[in-house]
Amino acid sequence: MEITTQMVKALRDRSGAGIMDCKRALETAEGDVEKAEQILRDRGIALAEKKASRTTNQGLVEAYIHSGGRIGAIVELNCETDFVSRTPEFKELAHNLAMQVAAMKPKFLDRSEVPAPSEENPEQVCLLQQPFIKEPGKTIQDLVTELTARIGENIRVKRFARFELGEQ
Repeated sequence: MEITTQMVKALRDRSGAGIMDCKRALETAEGDVEKAEQILRDRGIALAEKKASRTTNQGLVEAYIHSGGRIGAIVELNCETDFVSRTPEFKELAHNLAMQVAAMKPKFLDRSEVPAPSEENPEQVCLLQQPFIKEPGKTIQDLVTELTARIGENIRVKRFARFELGEQ
């Protein structure tokens, strides 16, 4: 099957992957866009796992105050270089994470922080395992992994805090 530029552009718009990566994925999937998107996702996860050991000492701190000023959240998101921390995609991820913290009240960053005898559901109390509020089919970890694959740098959520009037 011939891979057209329109097919490559459509896959690139959906996945955010590079042009040649989209073309190769479409060739492997024999023109099936859904299958090609899954191939790109799998490659991205593998790439993100390779980069997980890299040091993340740059990044930004993002604050979000919910309308009415009664709830606020702050998130530290780290990456490898200052250049990446200034990109619109990185800033958008940090903002979305702060909104997630304000809306979903996570107690822990990930499963490893949950005390052993706890009966709490990790998908409710762990930020990285929670479904994303804007796209429930994805977890927060999926968002971080996708951006890591797209930009080619390790990204790590370092810490977060949530504040609500009247709560301690």
